[in-house]
Amino acid sequence: MVELTRRGFTIGASAVALGTSLPAFAQTYPSQDIYLICAFPPGSGADIIVRYFAERLRPITGRTIVVENKPGASGNIATQHIARAKPDGYTIMIHGGTALSANMHLFKVPAVDVEKEIRIAATLQRQPTMIVVDSSKPWKSVAELTAAMKEKGEKGSYGVGNTIGKVMGATYKTLAGLKAEEIPYKATAQTLNDLQSGALDYAFHDNAGAIAYERQGRVRILGVSTAKRMESAPQYPTMTEQGYPMDMVGWWAAMVPMATPRPVVDQINGWIKEIITSDDGRKFLASIASDPWVTTPEEGQAYLSEQVKQWGEWVRAANIPPLG
Repeated sequence: MVELTRRGFTIGASAVALGTSLPAFAQTYPSQDIYLICAFPPGSGADIIVRYFAERLRPITGRTIVVENKPGASGNIATQHIARAKPDGYTIMIHGGTALSANMHLFKVPAVDVEKEIRIAATLQRQPTMIVVDSSKPWKSVAELTAAMKEKGEKGSYGVGNTIGKVMGATYKTLAGLKAEEIPYKATAQTLNDLQSGALDYAFHDNAGAIAYERQGRVRILGVSTAKRMESAPQYPTMTEQGYPMDMVGWWAAMVPMATPRPVVDQINGWIKEIITSDDGRKFLASIASDPWVTTPEEGQAYLSEQVKQWGEWVRAANIPPLG
């Protein structure tokens, strides 16, 4: 016997009332386990976010939510996986839309044409990327870090473990006139040991990871990538106010294959909206310096297209040679 959830029944009943025909799985969705894809390793900032939503989706959907980590290639492995997944709503990627947008320009041959193959089911949040140093270092501002890096010249180094960090790092380097070497990592968490040992001078971290490491006393956050201070974390100064103008707003979304039926997309959109507008959801997002961001699927898709163009401009302005 096929199980009908309250939300699944509502969608199916609405379709009948309108005289429309939906695939059987859309009428009864969800009737099986749902897989959430994370593009970074366990323990990363991205993993913290994905697992939070997995826990909140379980009681809403009445289903088991399985988190699958598929790290590598700046998120391209996970992006390829979701683009090729069966479009039935049982495989959802929670990932940074920023990475999707920038990767279209960072690679000679993009792994996925995101505007044609990825559907934004729901947006989750807007957030900054943060420039961090080891907490034992004397630098308390970006100006102090810049002065130190100019003295080190080509001996300076910085770590990046995600797409927006790569672009932010190159932009800062260009604006500050630095010669520091970029050191790539599979995930930002992997920069921690090298920051503490002195092998790296600074690094660019996602907000969730940076704040978690700051609370552990492991890093100091010097600045954020957004033009204005985040409402959820006004204590962190922006790069712009410190003399290095940029406005790189990270954003996260629940993503599915493009051919996923609209009723299923709407179902996912409703779940995410319920989570991020709840008191607990707002508290969680504030704890990682993120502001909740509710949109329709159409608004999310249109924003993705805008961001693909915008990140092309930033990648070119930062003089980043294409990879691959």
